Amino acid sequence: MNCRLLTIAGALLPASILSAVEAGAASAGGSQQVDFLNIVAAGGIMMYPLALLSVAGVVLVLLYLLTIRRNAVVSDRFMNAAEAMIRKRDYLGLIAYSHRQNECMARVTQKMLDFFTKNPIASFADVREVAEAEGSRQAGLLSSRITYLADIGSIAPMVGLLGTVLGMIKSFLLIAEGDTHGVHQMGMASGVAEALITTAAGLMIGIPALVFYSLFRGRVQKYIAELEAAATHIMALLHAQVERPSTASYTPAQRSREDYAMPTPLPLGADQRPDLHGI
Repeated sequence: MNCRLLTIAGALLPASILSAVEAGAASAGGSQQVDFLNIVAAGGIMMYPLALLSVAGVVLVLLYLLTIRRNAVVSDRFMNAAEAMIRKRDYLGLIAYSHRQNECMARVTQKMLDFFTKNPIASFADVREVAEAEGSRQAGLLSSRITYLADIGSIAPMVGLLGTVLGMIKSFLLIAEGDTHGVHQMGMASGVAEALITTAAGLMIGIPALVFYSLFRGRVQKYIAELEAAATHIMALLHAQVERPSTASYTPAQRSREDYAMPTPLPLGADQRPDLHGI
């Protein structure tokens, strides 16, 4: 049956087209599944920097999933402990406790109270400026960390584009050599494949990197807002404790004299003394 079809086709089609069809049918019947490693190897030299970018992207995503959390920025446990110590006016104890905690709010509290205790004559506006400066620094650290994902998302497609350009240059150099009878013989197909593979690899790395960057950016903005609210709460509580007079500095004798002492009677004058002659 196949022989009869080929005979009929040979009568209708030119010999060159018929040979191409026979070669395609033979290759389709005996082709094997292309291995992924072979595809990567066909991408050329630019696959090495793309592989490094992919590894760096995966490592950063896993690192940010573990470190960019709410408890790493401001935790309820720290806020409750800090509020209790400020009400007790245990500022040195709160500084030591903040030094042991690894979160952004602890760093803000430590810097604020360290300046407050070492500069007793400083105004509360100066203490607020120190807290705001440290809060801005912590927020900048959080925002700058996730920009590495955005950099990978921008660099990977550019590296893939460079591989595309190199592959096309390789193909057209083969064309310029001459003495060729077809695309397959002059090796143009390998250059085009290299160009397409590097482009696809760059996009496969850049798109997930930008997606995770968008997710982490929203999370960081949310945590920065919570950090600002927590810092404002701590500063307001500290200001209330500073403005409130402390009763611990008075001794019991002083408190009894000030609160319970009877008024001293004024001395009576000569005209105010009682008349004892009439008794």
